[in-house]
Amino acid sequence: MSIRVIVADDQEITRTGLRMILDAQPGIEVVGEAADGRRAVELARRLRPDVCLFDIRMPGLDGIEATRSLAGPAVEDPLAVVVITTFDLDEYVYAALRAGARGFLLKDAGPDLLAQAIRAAANGDALIAPSVTARLLDAFAVAGRASPAAQPVEALTDREEEILLTVARGRTNKEIATELHISLSTVKSHIASLMTKLGVRNRVEIAMWAYETNRVRN
Repeated sequence: MSIRVIVADDQEITRTGLRMILDAQPGIEVVGEAADGRRAVELARRLRPDVCLFDIRMPGLDGIEATRSLAGPAVEDPLAVVVITTFDLDEYVYAALRAGARGFLLKDAGPDLLAQAIRAAANGDALIAPSVTARLLDAFAVAGRASPAAQPVEALTDREEEILLTVARGRTNKEIATELHISLSTVKSHIASLMTKLGVRNRVEIAMWAYETNRVRN
């Protein structure tokens, strides 16, 4: 069964390119396009795609607000959103992650990475481009937060600390399992435990917490 995707970008040539790339991937099908955020949200609510691929900057309703409408904390049945942007150090990307996006990529990421991100999001995972994550999130960690990062409700184990760092560096579950020589189910169990202890909703927020608490440095 194909992964159903909607693409939202204000530039028609970009939407066409993304559709061509994704439709050429086995098991992925673009089922809708939108040129602005409001239309993207309406389309997503009607079609209930497996993944929404949103540009960060769109007229009417930008990618941040569109993401919050579909994947934010107040949404009972959130959709998977991946944000795509031209800028690798863009404060709006960080805001989109806070709004509930599972990951983000640069527009020049290439077909393979784009397909990986879509599949990861559809599977409840996330792919955060490592080249972007390190610079973006570390920059915000150095700049500081309006309030200190919340402390875990229970101390992290040594293994959880290890997995925390791999997640922050953009590794997928399979990559973590290979790197740490543990099973995929064990990785998933540890990540679930991390989300509970840190009070976060997904692995993107785990990554942000790692950077905000200065556990990761470039």
